[in-house]
Amino acid sequence: MKERLQKIIAAAGIASRRHAEELIAAGRVSVNGEVITEPGTRADPALDVIRVDGNTISVSKNLLYIALHKPAEYVTTMSDPQKRPTVADLVRDASERVYPVGRLDYGSSGLLLLTNDGAFAQKIQHPRYQIPKTYRVKIAGRLAREDLKKLAGGIRLPDCVFRPENLTIEKTNERSTWLRLTLREGKNRIIRRGFEAAGRRVARLVRESIGDVTLAGLEEGTWRELTGREIRQLLALAQRRS
Repeated sequence: MKERLQKIIAAAGIASRRHAEELIAAGRVSVNGEVITEPGTRADPALDVIRVDGNTISVSKNLLYIALHKPAEYVTTMSDPQKRPTVADLVRDASERVYPVGRLDYGSSGLLLLTNDGAFAQKIQHPRYQIPKTYRVKIAGRLAREDLKKLAGGIRLPDCVFRPENLTIEKTNERSTWLRLTLREGKNRIIRRGFEAAGRRVARLVRESIGDVTLAGLEEGTWRELTGREIRQLLALAQRRS
């Protein structure tokens, strides 16, 4: 059955539908040897040879869902032109080729999900589903209660409002403060930008959980498969928010 190319690419776990449209427009997708640049083009994944950047994609595969404890100074991509370490280096022993669900910036560490299930990835990372993510944040200097109230009330940024939920101080001294917060937004570097807008530099950023999936038992640089229960819980969260 013929489907839109961007849907096929997303189902293969290559990219989100929006990113797939960009790949098509950039001439990086071909069908039966013909380069396609129109995102609305349809193809049959069972009959047509579909390639992205010259690599043949397939939607018939064993689905794999991974929780990775990403170290800092790893790029959340499968390859990097600057030759920096990538999360792909950490999951080379996985039974299937998987792709990051959302992002965790270069200087941050913590929980990152990877999968080859495009539909699952779309639901977990799309802003409209508002999957809660919990972070520990270390900022420079002591944070007063008045500053905490200001942050909890929301900091306006050029593209959104940084409004952390469940914002609490874990420990503090004259040089630094550790906080815990929950976010449902997925804007690029929103935590770092939010604190910078409030005059606070983020020294460390660790994502501790996505929904009910946590870092428990995961050393930095290691990964495990999600349990069926964890997958169902994440999808149930997305369903309730849709």
